[in-house]
Amino acid sequence: MQKDHFFTRRRMLLAGAAALGAAGTAGGVLAGRSQETTGTAAPAPVPGPQARQALKGSTFRLQPLTGDGPPRAAPRKLKVRREPILRISGRGRQMMLTFDDGPNPDYTPHILDTLAKYDVRAMFFVCGECVADYKELVARMADEGHVVGNHTWTHPLLTTLHRKEIRSEMERTSDIIEDACGERPQWFRAPYGAWNRAAFQLGAKMGMEPMAWTLDTTDWMEPGADTIIDRVESGAAPGVVVLSHDAGGDRSETVHAIREWLPYLLDSGYHLTVPRRRV
Repeated sequence: MQKDHFFTRRRMLLAGAAALGAAGTAGGVLAGRSQETTGTAAPAPVPGPQARQALKGSTFRLQPLTGDGPPRAAPRKLKVRREPILRISGRGRQMMLTFDDGPNPDYTPHILDTLAKYDVRAMFFVCGECVADYKELVARMADEGHVVGNHTWTHPLLTTLHRKEIRSEMERTSDIIEDACGERPQWFRAPYGAWNRAAFQLGAKMGMEPMAWTLDTTDWMEPGADTIIDRVESGAAPGVVVLSHDAGGDRSETVHAIREWLPYLLDSGYHLTVPRRRV
């Protein structure tokens, strides 16, 4: 019941964030980044009255994990950006697929199965509290060549948090991702597309580039699989970054829809890419 309550509150906040998306950040380009073959402007909402009534974290928040493992390698520090990366660059019909809020044992394995069937790689922006329960799914993502990104621990609206709280959300998630798959994430996505200066600064300090999206499938609204399929197929274009979700609510429509729109993109000549790992 607590998780259902959390998902309901999240959907309410997502609706508010989507309404604010029109006031979002201008586009950016993923330049100078080589990619592996296997997705134009993401909302970066300016908080309004609805957004200020944000979640303070999930109702089933987990305690920090501790251990006596080897010391973690210092992250490579990056230039601090002023806006997230919104599209991918490169020649030809390239797109990128991204999935947020997971992992979830009811939906993530089916999405991974579909991606494997077509030999496609994607990005998964995971929440630390979900990773804590399903580390094996994050390990599978990495093993199958997908890129695992940081989506905070409890999926809060960062613009309502103090800098110390934002740092905790990000650091704990990077730590548990490393525990699950052996590498710290090199990409970060702000929940609800709500970015602020602290998120950019802290992400760069932790060695993570900020990634947004171009095309929102609106699967978080559960509009029906046909609507999701139509949005992806009609919105497909070179450079597009597709946003879907593998957790955070009932994602059965997403599972069904990807089985239809993924082969359509491939048959249409699109190459689906992920960022190459930095060394």
